[in-house]
Amino acid sequence: MADQRQDDTRSRFTTSRRRVLAAAALAPVLTGAPAGARALSAGPEARALVEPVMTKLADWAEVGKALGRPGDMRRFMYHTGLPRRDLTVYSRGIRIDPALALGTHVSFVRYADHSTLLMGDAVVTERELQRFIDVLQVHGIMQTAIHKHLLAHEPEVWWVHLHAHGHDPVAIARGLRAALDSTGTPPPVSVASSPRVHLDTAAIDAALGVKGFADEEIYKCTYVRSETVADGPVILPPGLGATTSANFQPLGGGRAALSGDLVMIASEVQPVLVALRLGGVELVEVHHHNLTDEPRLFFVHYWAVGDAVRLARSLRRAVDTTNVVPMPGGAA
Repeated sequence: MADQRQDDTRSRFTTSRRRVLAAAALAPVLTGAPAGARALSAGPEARALVEPVMTKLADWAEVGKALGRPGDMRRFMYHTGLPRRDLTVYSRGIRIDPALALGTHVSFVRYADHSTLLMGDAVVTERELQRFIDVLQVHGIMQTAIHKHLLAHEPEVWWVHLHAHGHDPVAIARGLRAALDSTGTPPPVSVASSPRVHLDTAAIDAALGVKGFADEEIYKCTYVRSETVADGPVILPPGLGATTSANFQPLGGGRAALSGDLVMIASEVQPVLVALRLGGVELVEVHHHNLTDEPRLFFVHYWAVGDAVRLARSLRRAVDTTNVVPMPGGAA
């Protein structure tokens, strides 16, 4: 009788395992993703890293057309920003400027093997979240992280990190457009020039040791990892998927709301968290953004309100515990 029960258990386990394996094999078909496209970034066993190649804005005309929004070149990256100007979000009683923490950003990179990588993150409301994910999955665009960048806020907003790798960037752009169209993400608005930021930006630069830049009314400073960072079989260009950001929203009288994230390897996480808290900076989340990065990277999102220059000095102590350098050219 015991032998019979063991046989029945083995049979059920084998049947269940077969179902799981069958579902895994069918996943690329069910999501509409070409099997070859996903295999390009699958697993660490293929360690011949592929280099990114420089492109021109004209090379991405069809991608921009499919996405329905204009983009710009940031060295190796064709970048498109989609701020959620349709949302009025408050965190800790402060109205969040879209350029501070409510921007969807996606970048396309061409590689020497003629493949294209999409990476970025999208801002969606909680009501939009599941439908947005469903559409991404139909089009074979992976979600590598789903989390928050702000402490208590209203309405509830989520950030979804995106990843796709294949040989048809226009198809990827069409899939991304379909997902964005399922949300309230507004069409682009032309901004003639960024107004003057009402902060002591020279002092912020000096405190952080980096030249910042204005993004509308928000002052931003960016660092990149010093070491080479890979994602599966490809090398990530500096500024893609491995940046530390500091974003200052003026509140008047030299005060600012500070929001951003620091990129870290495992041994840097605790020193960063300690340095942030010693500087009076609040911790929001610690997590990954990618699935197959090497070295393995972690990110801590943070929040603080106070004198902008003092906040910059506090943040610098945390930045100095990590292996980063100022972003070439300032903007990520």
